[in-house]
Amino acid sequence: MHEDMSPETRLLRSTEALIYAHGINATGMDAIVKASGVSRKSLYRLYPTKEALITAALSRRDDRWMRWLIDGTSEGGAIQRLRAIFPMLREWFASPDFHGCAFINAAGEIGDPGSDIRAVSQQHKRRLLEYLNGLCGACGFSDHEEVARQLLILIDGATAVAMVTGQAGAADSAGRIAERLLQTPSPSDE
Repeated sequence: MHEDMSPETRLLRSTEALIYAHGINATGMDAIVKASGVSRKSLYRLYPTKEALITAALSRRDDRWMRWLIDGTSEGGAIQRLRAIFPMLREWFASPDFHGCAFINAAGEIGDPGSDIRAVSQQHKRRLLEYLNGLCGACGFSDHEEVARQLLILIDGATAVAMVTGQAGAADSAGRIAERLLQTPSPSDE
């Protein structure tokens, strides 16, 4: 860890890394304290509960993940930007620290549908859907909201398959299906 990082940043980074690699239930507060170098007293002063800490770490991941996606799909027209998603996913799936979607994983571990952890997972999916919907609308699809929902399912499905099978090619298969959805470009993308 970098000494110039604030205790809160170290805490959030360590928490995010540990829960992503091992899961929420398998990650104890002792492991978080040890990995972050932040004292237990400071941890509980910043985040009085494990749920509050994990919610903050997942919110941070949501911001970073959405920035990664938007930055990686910022070139070309809307169709080209949608097409760029699947090669990005393939690269992510092939990375050694890929453990699936942190938000699906977290929601799957939390039984309470009213928990803050589940809420931040839902927020991530809403943000992703809104981004896809904006691009699909820019493509001129009359049913752009439905196309966006289908693309979200392809993204999440490919992510789950890649996590379970270890096959980064799930992104390629999803990209080929997405290409069928995107067959009708808008006049501005032709």
